[in-house]
Amino acid sequence: MEHMGIVSILPVVLAIIIAIKLKNVIPALFAGVLSGVLILSGGHPVTAVTTMIKSYLFAQVADSYNAGVLILLVFIGGFVGLMEKSGGAAAFALKMTEIVNNRFKVQLSAWLGGIIVFFSDLGTPLIVGPISEPLFDKLRVSREKLAWIIDSTASPIAVLVPFIGWGVYVMGLIQKEFSALGIAETDWAAFIKAIPFQFYPILAVIMVPVVAFTGYEFSAMARAEKRTIDTGERYWPHSKPLRHANDERNANSKAILIWLPLIVLFVTLFGILGPLGFPLKKVPGSTFRTALSTGYLFAAVTIISLMVFHKVKTLGESFDIYFSGMNKMMNVAVILVLAWSLGAVGKHMGTANYIIEVTHGTLPAWGVPAVVFLIGGIMSFATGSSWGTFAILMPLVIPMSETLGAPLHACIGAVLSGGLFGDHCSPISDTTILSSTGAGCDHIDHVETQLPYALLNGTVSLLAYLLAGITGSALCLLLAIATLVVSLVILSKRNGVHIPNTTVEDVEQLSAEPSVAQD
Repeated sequence: MEHMGIVSILPVVLAIIIAIKLKNVIPALFAGVLSGVLILSGGHPVTAVTTMIKSYLFAQVADSYNAGVLILLVFIGGFVGLMEKSGGAAAFALKMTEIVNNRFKVQLSAWLGGIIVFFSDLGTPLIVGPISEPLFDKLRVSREKLAWIIDSTASPIAVLVPFIGWGVYVMGLIQKEFSALGIAETDWAAFIKAIPFQFYPILAVIMVPVVAFTGYEFSAMARAEKRTIDTGERYWPHSKPLRHANDERNANSKAILIWLPLIVLFVTLFGILGPLGFPLKKVPGSTFRTALSTGYLFAAVTIISLMVFHKVKTLGESFDIYFSGMNKMMNVAVILVLAWSLGAVGKHMGTANYIIEVTHGTLPAWGVPAVVFLIGGIMSFATGSSWGTFAILMPLVIPMSETLGAPLHACIGAVLSGGLFGDHCSPISDTTILSSTGAGCDHIDHVETQLPYALLNGTVSLLAYLLAGITGSALCLLLAIATLVVSLVILSKRNGVHIPNTTVEDVEQLSAEPSVAQD
């Protein structure tokens, strides 16, 4: 295999070190690209900079596939901005709370709310959290539990959906490697086939209703739940709850502001692609991105019209929100372009070839998914960025999987799961911080109560990847779910509690009603 030896891994290693040090993936990726081009250009700094800009950055933006992805992300950003600011999700969630009258239902309502707001991982905590707070307090469910629920339905839901920003971003990374390796499968098909192998996010989502239904809790979460149900206290004496960063509830907001634009989006998408046989037949990538961009544009027009009609926002305010949402995708676009460029530099240096040559014979093919999951978890925990982890690992893991004979879709799923696992455990992750904020919870309390649950999911996921590496079967997911449920019961009985499904009447009949700490 052609490569530059150990030098070929220096750009990736440098990118990882800087990402961990600065907690910012953009300068890390930039440094990785520049260092690689500097090596390829013989150490001439001026030549390296001009080559990087012309032959890598410009080339990636000019590529027709990449340009389509970047434009699609802009349309998605504008739509998400409108959805977050319309208050439609809040109005929809309030409708759901009318039938909530016990602990199981209140936890399930927050969980369903997080699933409904699938289009924005960052919007989920700030939309669902403030709506759920009063009901959680009324039924004496801890704020730590609320923070865990909305954190478990933010990124873990978003990474499973192929037609929002997360999916488009991941498919952009996959497609570049498939094209370079001559893999005929489409990025869409690969993403869909990798979904059953995304063990960690699936287990994180499933664990919420399991815990809510059974009432089994363990470790720090059990102590928080006992405190709340026994005393009514929302916080520990040392807690410093975070305030709400954003509350978009509007008296004029209606539930139609969320469900009608989504219907328009799906009808447009399937109306354009359905006659071509989608989703049963392969559709050209450019056609799919065009249809998706059209759907998001029509959905945005729909929600703007509704916002003006219901006097939620003026037309000018709506356009400002739309363009502001587009601007917020610039950060994502920069990460993608740099990630594509780092992948191109790595190919010219033979980075993947070197790693494959070194690991061949030492790392068995069946062990690749598990190792990738662990490495991804460590990287995302240290950086607080799952997207940065995807950008660095995907260009290495796909060629490694193909050469070593490891199950491809399990390896892709391991990259995504590892990124989510570390991000879920990390106290510096943006979604972890926003979940604490949205739930009005002390941030450290949230991290301490969520970590044992995340580690349980991570351990089960690791075992599932070992089995998936051997069998290549997505049925490992079913075994992982069963293992999670059994492990939860065992841990709760040994080091936890079983909390009954109390109702509003049960809470009201408590003999002593302690004073409740104020926000």
